[in-house]
Amino acid sequence: MTVESTAAARKPRRASKRTSAAKKPQSAEPQLVQLLTPEGERVEHPDYSIDLSAEELRGLYRDMELTRRFDAEATALQRQGELGLWASLLGQEAAQIGSGRALRDDDYVFPTYREHGVAWCRGVDPTNLLGMFRGVNHGGWDPNSNNFHLYTIVIGSQTLHATGYAMGVAKDGADSAVIAYFGDGASSQGDVAESFTFSAVYNAPVVFFCQNNQWAISEPTERQTRVPLYQRAQGFGFPGVRVDGNDVLACLAVTRSALERARRGEGPTLVEAFTYRMGAHTTSDDPTKYRADEERAAWEAKDPILRLRTYLEKSGHADEAFFTALEEESETLGKRVREAVRAMPDPEPMALFEHAYADGNSLVDEERAQFAAYQASFADSAEEGK
Repeated sequence: MTVESTAAARKPRRASKRTSAAKKPQSAEPQLVQLLTPEGERVEHPDYSIDLSAEELRGLYRDMELTRRFDAEATALQRQGELGLWASLLGQEAAQIGSGRALRDDDYVFPTYREHGVAWCRGVDPTNLLGMFRGVNHGGWDPNSNNFHLYTIVIGSQTLHATGYAMGVAKDGADSAVIAYFGDGASSQGDVAESFTFSAVYNAPVVFFCQNNQWAISEPTERQTRVPLYQRAQGFGFPGVRVDGNDVLACLAVTRSALERARRGEGPTLVEAFTYRMGAHTTSDDPTKYRADEERAAWEAKDPILRLRTYLEKSGHADEAFFTALEEESETLGKRVREAVRAMPDPEPMALFEHAYADGNSLVDEERAQFAAYQASFADSAEEGK
């Protein structure tokens, strides 16, 4: 056999190996923890149960409805040039409100930049969320006032912050818990893997809440993982669970269980909320370039707000007067947000140097003086031109 014929004979085998390695493992789709079907039917789960009053159910609906209204107003404000950017939560209301309402006051939250619903549950004024996106501050609230950390733009880093904070909570002997939010895209970051390692080894009282909205900007989940995300927890030595992220009741029950487990000293849990980002990743993104309209239409049928409304109406837990009053409240919120954003004052230029160091720094002092002189030069130029 010639050298050429030998090489030709080997080619198919090498191609076959590449094809085999690229194939996704064939496995049945994992079951979701679900307590409320897309059709608004109440179902039971053997491991997670929840018993809520009619008032509590209406409260969850109100939370989701007002959060969506706020989100829509913020998106409109960005389109009108009032905000530089906005990251919408459209479609993820159940995951955020359900998990947010599972928290105790003394629990601590480490969010990403999309947890507007969780911020609502923690009592953060919605208008405070908009300052950063308008460019007038770096976060308009005191994290310690609501146990809700500032929004984190660096992908995945907040999971390390949460793990360290949870380790401190354990050393202090407190029975509170910590929750860290991140997306399916962030699950590919090394910071998240390190957080899993440390939290497991130190048995930290932390819940990792992953909102798997199917798309990390333009990359689908199947290009990031060969197993369901919640199963990754097994390799680190703690449990993971997948919940229907469009079912506010299931998200509440599963998160509450995971938080209680953390408080009992049993370590971390990974919760994967299987949901969908209905809109763009941010207002600078165009999702029509990478996903089909049919996909969004299929998820619209699983809308988290619509399914709870259907259940409320079927069960008689809410009447038309409730929905009418809520619509009026929603409009009032939208108006307040619009007025508050447009009234936000521009920051003082010298504020740039504040809070860089707790006790000051000689280099920062030097830079402040240089910048002050630079600013003053404009006033001098304007005076000379008179």
